[in-house]
Amino acid sequence: MSPRAAPRSARPGKQKPARGQPGRGFGLRARLGLVAGTLGLCSLALVGRAVDLQLVDNDFYRQQGDARFVREIPIPTSRGMITDRNGEPLAVSSPVESVWGNPQELLRNPDRLPQLAQALGVPLDQLTRKLGQRSDKEFVYLKRRINPDEAKAILALDIPGVSSQREFRRFYPQGEVLSQVLGFTNIDDRGQEGIELAFDDWLRGTPGVKKVIRDRRGRIVENVDLVRPAAPGHDLTLSIDRRIQYLTYRELKRALLETGASSASAVVLDIATGEVLAMANLPTFNPNAVDGSHRDAHRNRAVTDVVEPGSTMKPVTIAAGLAAGVVTPDTLIDTNPGWMPNGRYRTTDTSNHGVLTVTGVITKSSNVGAAKVANMLPDRAYYDFVRRFGYGSMPGSGFPGESAGVVPSPDSNSWFGTTKQTMSYGYGLSATPLQIAGVYAAFANGGRMIAPTFVKGQRNEARQVLDPAIAHEVMKMMQTVTEPGGTATTAAILGYHVAGKTGTARMAAGGGYASRKYISTFAGVVPVDNPRFAMAVVVSEPDPSRRGYYGGSVSGPVFHDVMQGALRLMDVPPDDIGSWLAAQQKQKATARVAVAAVPAAAAAAGAPLASADPPAPAGAAQ
Repeated sequence: MSPRAAPRSARPGKQKPARGQPGRGFGLRARLGLVAGTLGLCSLALVGRAVDLQLVDNDFYRQQGDARFVREIPIPTSRGMITDRNGEPLAVSSPVESVWGNPQELLRNPDRLPQLAQALGVPLDQLTRKLGQRSDKEFVYLKRRINPDEAKAILALDIPGVSSQREFRRFYPQGEVLSQVLGFTNIDDRGQEGIELAFDDWLRGTPGVKKVIRDRRGRIVENVDLVRPAAPGHDLTLSIDRRIQYLTYRELKRALLETGASSASAVVLDIATGEVLAMANLPTFNPNAVDGSHRDAHRNRAVTDVVEPGSTMKPVTIAAGLAAGVVTPDTLIDTNPGWMPNGRYRTTDTSNHGVLTVTGVITKSSNVGAAKVANMLPDRAYYDFVRRFGYGSMPGSGFPGESAGVVPSPDSNSWFGTTKQTMSYGYGLSATPLQIAGVYAAFANGGRMIAPTFVKGQRNEARQVLDPAIAHEVMKMMQTVTEPGGTATTAAILGYHVAGKTGTARMAAGGGYASRKYISTFAGVVPVDNPRFAMAVVVSEPDPSRRGYYGGSVSGPVFHDVMQGALRLMDVPPDDIGSWLAAQQKQKATARVAVAAVPAAAAAAGAPLASADPPAPAGAAQ
């Protein structure tokens, strides 16, 4: 058969399987199964990976997310309040706001910077430069410690990257009256001077910490966790009495204005406890607006600055002679002719007082008399006695920067043949006003010396530095200073016995002493019979043409005015009723004479005398 005749079915080639046979459609199902299997495996892998990321190995990605949105921010805490001994606030912390920004976010929105600069009250170029210098940071303060309303107005502008946080600012209600004692805090609310510095750890407290989630603009959207709660600072009660402090400041300022002095300091101590009731210095400053100028006014001169005590040293010299038994209050001292040799120089008095008792040496403030008493004592004995009263040692008040003063030692090169003689009347050694007040408090406290303190209720141990009988004798001698014939009658207070001593010393300058510059001092105690207060007043460089330059005329009136007010405030009973009654009788007699003189003067002038009876009604019989 010819090949052409072969049937179609016998030709070689691909043949389609019959419908229903097993091989038909296998390729489609395989492909569908393969796709489905692949998708299933991928889904399983994604689920497994998700489980791994979310549950098994999620630390890394959680840290990455937290690094972008979770922050630990401080919880500000208020500084402890400082009060006076009666609970009156002297330093308080008030809440304020600080506006901050994210430089990276702000620089991405330069069109909003002019609006922000205007709201902050700063030049645009200054703000741009500040942000550019911190372009790699996420935080910069834009304006700190401002009124919350001002911060709210800035935030209301809704500028990306701008936020605020709560802080506290120190406020001093007494202003400049107590500025050097309290000191002040810096912009981070840390103590920089005075009590604020000395008790910074006690007052500051501990800020808290919390975790928060911030959005990209820096706003807190969720509080996550409290890491550490904030612990507020502790309150502090000072020994200062706000009322006596104001009296001291007011009278010291008046004296400065009236005498033309350059500076002044005053200290008031509670004799029984050693507590500082008042401490004022001029010039002063406003602690609510501290700036870099006039830093000299920040010093608490009563604690840090030393002066030569002048004649306020004489009671110590006389006490040394009494304790050694070389003199008694009635021992006669010949001060003729009003001067005595002192090496190349002379020790002189203001006038020739002639022969004086030891009491008279104090009353008349004789330099010659004090020098002769000191010369009766061995050098070492006199030096040790002076040091016993705390001169040359730290007072121990705990106030920052307190000075020990200088007392030359007989074993040192600064001790010369004339040193003891000049020390006897307050030259050649130095002390602070606080030390001088402490010495006079010791005389009034029966010879017991107590380290001063600024904290109410703190009791420092007393040291017996002088026999009580001798301390009493010295007090009686100093009482004559404020009585007629003494050098400080301006310090006398009606109804009270006042014991004290004036001091006038030339200011050291250029290795010697200035000819027309003086330190005028008065230190005293009141009342003598039941002592309550000791006070030292030091005025530097008074103008001699005004009220003179002696301690009695310059510093004595300050003592009188402050102590008179303090005695009334504290209800201290008078110990000199006789003089008070005599003054009252004299005042009444003067008033009667004045009343009687009025009719006589009117009659002499031809004027009708006024009747003491009320006028009769019209028509009534006379």
